Amino acid sequence: MRTAVCYYSRHHGNTRKVLEAMAREGEIDLIDATVRQTVRLEDYDCVGFASGVYFGKFHTSVLHAARQYLPHGKPVFFVCTYGGGMGQSTRELKELAGERGCAVLGTFGCKGYDTFGPFKLVGGLAKGRPDEGDLDRARSFFRDILTRL
Repeated sequence: MRTAVCYYSRHHGNTRKVLEAMAREGEIDLIDATVRQTVRLEDYDCVGFASGVYFGKFHTSVLHAARQYLPHGKPVFFVCTYGGGMGQSTRELKELAGERGCAVLGTFGCKGYDTFGPFKLVGGLAKGRPDEGDLDRARSFFRDILTRL
């Protein structure tokens, strides 16, 4: 099964670490949402969107990629890392998936080391995350998606 994930991962690379762990379970093409390129998601069996959570939302580059490239009827899933909490960060993506008739296969989220803004002053939040337990859960999440498709 061919899977593409449009993602944004900077600061500490938390989201990329999670996606690389998932990629050990099956073929995943990682597409950096900040790189200007033509993306043909209709060529994939399944599509994911992944980002750190910034002020309760996915990064704008990932939201833009989803609005621009998500084909109708394509199964989707979401992956996020966060310092504080996941909250309603996938709400916009779930609404878009619904509008396009895409089945949402699930969401994986875990803590990620966060030194953004004032958190830097106290040494950051969620030090050492994502850890091996998080990465094991990410692999399990992706294996479950593969068995359901």
